[in-house]
Amino acid sequence: MYPRTAWQAMAQRPLSFLRSGWPWRSLAYLATGAVVGAAAVAVLVTGLVAGLLLLVVLVGVAPLVGVVLSSVVVATVERYRLRLVDLDGMPSPHRPADGAGFRGWVSTRLTEQATWRELLFTFVSAAALWWLDLLVLAFSFGLPFLTFRSLDGTTWPWAVFGAVVLLASPYTVTSWAGARAALTRTFLAPRDGELGESLQEVQASRVRLIGSFDAERVRIERDLHDGAQQRLVSLGMMLGLMRLDIPDGSPLAARLTAAEEQLAAAHQELRGLVRGLNPPVLADHGLVAAVQDQASRFPIPVAVDLRLPGRLPRQLETSVYFLINEVMTNIARHSGARSARVYGRYHADVVVLEITDDGHGGAEPGAGSGLTGLADRLTALEGRMRVSSPVGGPTLIHVEIPCHFA
Repeated sequence: MYPRTAWQAMAQRPLSFLRSGWPWRSLAYLATGAVVGAAAVAVLVTGLVAGLLLLVVLVGVAPLVGVVLSSVVVATVERYRLRLVDLDGMPSPHRPADGAGFRGWVSTRLTEQATWRELLFTFVSAAALWWLDLLVLAFSFGLPFLTFRSLDGTTWPWAVFGAVVLLASPYTVTSWAGARAALTRTFLAPRDGELGESLQEVQASRVRLIGSFDAERVRIERDLHDGAQQRLVSLGMMLGLMRLDIPDGSPLAARLTAAEEQLAAAHQELRGLVRGLNPPVLADHGLVAAVQDQASRFPIPVAVDLRLPGRLPRQLETSVYFLINEVMTNIARHSGARSARVYGRYHADVVVLEITDDGHGGAEPGAGSGLTGLADRLTALEGRMRVSSPVGGPTLIHVEIPCHFA
């Protein structure tokens, strides 16, 4: 899977990551962040000072409004910069202006919650983020430069330390770039109701798609249970009645026995299929019990550590179960693992799952591993997935899915 973020690139391919463009993209992200942050400080300080000094004559309102609106510009620049370390980008939360001209645009922006979140982000960026960008860059490159410059017979241990810091700089820079990007998303990502009509329709279609899959799965399960399964039971009864009319030791009796064995095997496979389509334990006892039940029948040992504050919403619970089930099926078919682990927690309106195995690794979506299907399923749930699967193993699949408990 080609990584979509700098963090994914570093986690999936920690060695080949050094030969990719991601370290340079992360470096550009932090360097431009320092420049944008310094500019934001200048604008904020100038606007606030001018506004407060002129506020006594009511003229200072304009500079203060300018400070608020400047945060929209800062946020727009941040969304462009985010593409350096996150290829998915981030849409703007702003709606079209209600009125014509600059005055209509200003009026619309001042009434949007997104504008005030962007103002808060601008203050955070000016007060802390750009300083941290500079600190990381100074530590990663400035410190090695100083140690090399002062190199003599007594300071060689510091030179060794500087060399280690310099060699680790791609990982240091990328780690902070990924953390900074995640924080930026927290502030600037659109909230419900802030997306454009086209994107809202895409989200609604995803919800309908998941619902239709769920309904279709339930219908197939019901048809198999009430149709094919009942016919197999009736066929078994007919074979039993036929046995009463066949003398013992007849050649036909042996064939009848073979037919009954094949029928029992088909019935058992159909029951497993029906149980997999709509597991009763999931509906009756929830996700944790269903995953534990699935793990108990898995061909290799699976440690299950799922802790949730309660039952997930029904549709999400079903989707998460089948997602875990699909990952476990991939492990059984492709990984050659001797053990696996399913870990799950709920943090800050996000369900976090980590599924690991000790197989031979090398999982790639384009190689028939099933990861593409998982990514598509997560996209419909507005979730995200990171995969770490170096050749030789182990494999880690990290999943984050938004979830709001009632």
